[in-house]
Amino acid sequence: MTDNIPLQPVRHKKRHDNKRRDGCCPWSRCCGGGDFRPRTVWLGHPEKREQRYPRNVINNQKYNFFTFLPGVLFNQFKYFFNLYFLLLACSQFVNELRLGALYTYWVPLGFVLIITIVREAVEEMRCFLRDKEVNSQIYSKLSTRGTVKVKSSGIQVGDLIIVEKTFFPDFYHKGSCFLRTDQLDGETDWKLRLPVACTQRLPTAADLLQIRSFVYAEEPNIDIHNFIGTFTREDGDPPVSESLSIENTLWASTVIASGTVVGVVIYTGKELRSVMNTSNPRHKIGLIDLEVNCLTKILFGALVVVSLVMVALQHFAGRWYLQIFRFLLLFSNIVPISLRVNLDMGKMVFSWMIKKDSKIPGTVVRASTIPEQLGRISYLLTDKTGTLTQNEMVFRRLHLGTVAYGMDSMDEVQSHVFSAYTQVFPGFPASRAPGASKVRKTISSRVHEAVKAIALVHNVTPVYESNGVTDQAEAEQHYEDTCRVYQASSPDEVSLVQWTESVGLTLVGRDQSSMQLRTPSGQILNFTILQAFPFTYESKRMGIIVRDESTGEITFYLKGADVVMAGIVQYNDWLEEECGNMAREGLRVLVVAKKSLTVEQYQDFEARYVQAKLSVHDRSLKVATVIESLEMEMELLCLTGVEDQLQADVRPTLEILRNAGIKVWMLTGDKLETATCTAKNAHLVTRNQDIHVFRPVTTRSEAHLELNAFRRKHDCALVISGDSLEVCLKYYEYEFMELACQCPAIVCCRCAPTQKAQIVRLLQERTGKLTCAVGDGGNDVSMIQEADCGVGVEGKEGKQASLAADFSITQFKHLGRLLMVHGRNSYKRSAALSQFVIHRSLCISTMQTVFSSVFYFASVPLYQGFLIIGYSTIYTMFPVFSLVLDKDVKSEVAMLYPELYKDLLKGRPLSFKTFLIWVLISIYQGKRILWLFYPMVRNKLHSVSNSVELNINNFHFFFQGRPLSFKTFLIWVLISIYQGKRILWLFYPMVPELLSLACYIASLVFLHEFIEIFLIVTSCYLMNLTHVNKWNPPSYSKLTS
Repeated sequence: MTDNIPLQPVRHKKRHDNKRRDGCCPWSRCCGGGDFRPRTVWLGHPEKREQRYPRNVINNQKYNFFTFLPGVLFNQFKYFFNLYFLLLACSQFVNELRLGALYTYWVPLGFVLIITIVREAVEEMRCFLRDKEVNSQIYSKLSTRGTVKVKSSGIQVGDLIIVEKTFFPDFYHKGSCFLRTDQLDGETDWKLRLPVACTQRLPTAADLLQIRSFVYAEEPNIDIHNFIGTFTREDGDPPVSESLSIENTLWASTVIASGTVVGVVIYTGKELRSVMNTSNPRHKIGLIDLEVNCLTKILFGALVVVSLVMVALQHFAGRWYLQIFRFLLLFSNIVPISLRVNLDMGKMVFSWMIKKDSKIPGTVVRASTIPEQLGRISYLLTDKTGTLTQNEMVFRRLHLGTVAYGMDSMDEVQSHVFSAYTQVFPGFPASRAPGASKVRKTISSRVHEAVKAIALVHNVTPVYESNGVTDQAEAEQHYEDTCRVYQASSPDEVSLVQWTESVGLTLVGRDQSSMQLRTPSGQILNFTILQAFPFTYESKRMGIIVRDESTGEITFYLKGADVVMAGIVQYNDWLEEECGNMAREGLRVLVVAKKSLTVEQYQDFEARYVQAKLSVHDRSLKVATVIESLEMEMELLCLTGVEDQLQADVRPTLEILRNAGIKVWMLTGDKLETATCTAKNAHLVTRNQDIHVFRPVTTRSEAHLELNAFRRKHDCALVISGDSLEVCLKYYEYEFMELACQCPAIVCCRCAPTQKAQIVRLLQERTGKLTCAVGDGGNDVSMIQEADCGVGVEGKEGKQASLAADFSITQFKHLGRLLMVHGRNSYKRSAALSQFVIHRSLCISTMQTVFSSVFYFASVPLYQGFLIIGYSTIYTMFPVFSLVLDKDVKSEVAMLYPELYKDLLKGRPLSFKTFLIWVLISIYQGKRILWLFYPMVRNKLHSVSNSVELNINNFHFFFQGRPLSFKTFLIWVLISIYQGKRILWLFYPMVPELLSLACYIASLVFLHEFIEIFLIVTSCYLMNLTHVNKWNPPSYSKLTS
């Protein structure tokens, strides 16, 4: 929950299993100070603060108690659709404009608002409970009263917090500990963190409160890889100052793997690195909602035009301006208020169906307002570690040039290692035994040298823990295999050491100056670590110089990427070819080499190396130059191939997405080589596609040249680092995005969390297409929240991404069904539902227009208000809403033919063309229904009543025929909805039809005085009803097919 500086390890260990999860929030400036400034923090004395710091709380809510109702109402009425109906309902308070009872307008609007408010309240309450759980987690604080418990929300800057271990009850030698930062940068490797040196001499942790000391820290920023500060102890003689760097920090959202440390809180709340790298959540609006909002504006324009025409045909007589408003109210059904209710309830059904799908178990819908967005995704942006891969490295191949060993031949390697340490000279392996051939090494000796090199050149540390039978001290003393766990800065480092253990050479101990290996016979080999050169992104290699204590030999081991090692090792004719072959199989290839040094050579190197490290100017360059003096003509030992195991069914899922027309971009914080290997292994880049690796650029001219080089490539995947991407976007944003959007696949490595969100935002702005972001770690939250659809994967990196996402899945393979089946069905059903509701309202508005036109443009309603409400609710709600269960193909077919998804990307199910077709159909059928029953009513009335004069006026006839036309209209709507469904079974669609018809028949008992029953039970009525349905235009069937 806080960003800390570790001061010293605590020897008494106490289990603490609370896991900290941070989120983003819309922090207000009142929570803390205004601008970010450097700070001086006194240890254990928060009251000495020089400025006001924000509270250490998490708040993911969009509203609070006072802003909830105004905020929800504002979000509803800021769109034209709802604002139109609000003004419509308010107009009924004016007597000159009232056309019926107030409930005719206020009941539907109130129903819509109540559903929306209840839904928002439920989501806000869930969010509040999640935040409360995180803010109420208990931590241990060091105070003058001893160790006290404090809630996460009560932690302040300057507090001394005891940070408990999470995994292994052991601490690194000399007070150091391992830290994992996967929730910040996506890297699951273990990073070494060092305490403040001058605090290690204190007897107990409580003595930290007795000294006068403070930390001067830089202002809060988003850089998670750097930190600048100083630690000063004033009560010393003389006062002691010590510089602080990133190696002295424990950022929030990180995991301590070993030990228990005391840290002073430097940053809280909105100033945390994890929060500053997370964007605020935004209120996502579905694209279909925006399209429907646009269509309602068109319908409103038609409403205004029709009203003006009606008044114009009256020659603007009398109080014509009031007549315009009355006609606007009379024809208001053109814009259906039930559309919003049906869409919102349909989305709730879609969300329920997703959660109940047994083929994607564990799926959670956290944003029930945008399920149809899943049916129109054009770009999928995915994380790598934990999303596409399991982050579990497996050793696959050892290549010696003339011979290669795969998983099926590791027993041969094991036998070679065993024979190397079981010769007649126990202390000397076969390669160094007296009389060994100097001309040509045997296969056994070559295998042994390769295995030993792999077992030595790494940064892995074995850690021992109690297993319930053997305690920690005993396990460490006897090197118990069952109690040993490896920690390292990279998972592939651990896989290499685990492989050497499987073939007989086991790493059993290591500290900062020595290393111990155990042979198959149980003998312990001791090595002194003279120098270690860690892996860096620039050098792409790591090395170590060790001295074998049994022989005194000094050896320099080096391993790295083939692109740099090719120029370091001695000439050979197989390195490049075999590296290419292994890379094409998706393996991460490392080249291992060695060089034997004499004592004089090493002493000369050490003198030059120490001198270079003491340099003030160009220290890094001078150190690199000295190291490179050793990296010449090294003996090539072997190639290793390690595979990062993919999640289940990642390859077929990516193939489905590609065939569906979705372009996949991989955004990861991992290294370039790792990301490229994973892209090949997952078939994100197909075998027949070239890969263009964007060279590192720092200036505008370099970016221009590299972009020109990339422009000449065709159908080529792009691999680019975050630093180069930042330069390109700074100077050539439009050109880069234009080229990138044409690529079949993009791999962005070394991406910061904010960069991931920036890429999503640029894709949305430049292409106008819908994006979907998938991730599983805290570093993916910004990307997930920025995308149109955010999908979180519940994995090993916690649930932070899952909780912040719109949809949560348990495996990446579920994404295929989520998009191809549920996304496609949700979009097509929403489009059909929208058009049917619009069609239903346009028909009744057409009948009202014809009615007013025939009778001298009178602003008199055709049907009573309760009939209109009944028509929009109980009479037609069930059949129309049953469209949410409509489907044209089985789910298996949708998964088998992902090309069906591609048709949706153009938005054809709901377009201006289909909208125009529905309008023409509505005008035709509404007019047809009314005119067909006019002569029938007139003839029937004349035949049943001799008292009726033959010159009875048409106005009376139409009023007598209103119930009949309503009945016909209702039955026709039910039949047309049934005909328009594409459900693959026959019985189910009849249920809502019969239910609605039964509701109408039951209502005749109460409405008999408004409906002439004798007009319904006639052969003429049935003939005309058949005639209406017979004249359906052929485009209707084409539209619904």
